[in-house]
Amino acid sequence: MEGCFTARNKYPEETVRKILDTAEQLFIEKGYDRASLQDILDRTGLSKGAIYHHFASKEDIFYAVCDRIGRRNGEVLSQVRDAPALNGLEKLRTMFKASLQPERQAKMFCMMPYLMDNPKFLAAEMHSIFTEVVPCFVEPVIRQGMADGSIHTDRPRELAEAMMMLSDVWINPIVQPSTPEQIRARCEIYDRLFRSFGIEGLIDQEIVDTLVRYTEMAHPPSLDGEAHD
Repeated sequence: MEGCFTARNKYPEETVRKILDTAEQLFIEKGYDRASLQDILDRTGLSKGAIYHHFASKEDIFYAVCDRIGRRNGEVLSQVRDAPALNGLEKLRTMFKASLQPERQAKMFCMMPYLMDNPKFLAAEMHSIFTEVVPCFVEPVIRQGMADGSIHTDRPRELAEAMMMLSDVWINPIVQPSTPEQIRARCEIYDRLFRSFGIEGLIDQEIVDTLVRYTEMAHPPSLDGEAHD
């Protein structure tokens, strides 16, 4: 038994990568709710035991997929944060555009369940805002803007938190079903709210159009009901 166990787990990193690559593609194709653990088993050719050796559930796999996508996004945001030629406001604008690039975000809108219907996923998103996105990326850029005069505030952490909570939760079409009209109205209010801080043009027409497209592509109607674990 010991020899079989060792052979089966000789390359655990490759197994995990195979599971996550397959699961990510299935979640994009079917959405989280309709993609089942059996789909992952069938496509990878792995046994249920091999899956459960690394992940406790489909939800656990999903978190790992999201973490991996988050790390990719973090690498892009780090490059923007550290760009020497941009002032604070320019970096904020670039970050917003980078975070909505279709090749990175369209897949998230296709695979994610509505966060309002999944409190654990919504809580994970909010936790990420407060512990990663704000302190690592947005607040440092706002502080730079304070120093170079492009952003006007004496509360950089709170401003960063308000910006990200509104953009990632209130405006985000993935949180709850939204119409294009609702998204446009929220973007307009968002732009007005932050002008007094010298922050203009974060949500430009290109971003509004992108968000509207996401409302139309996210969560297509179920064909035969939902799949379960």
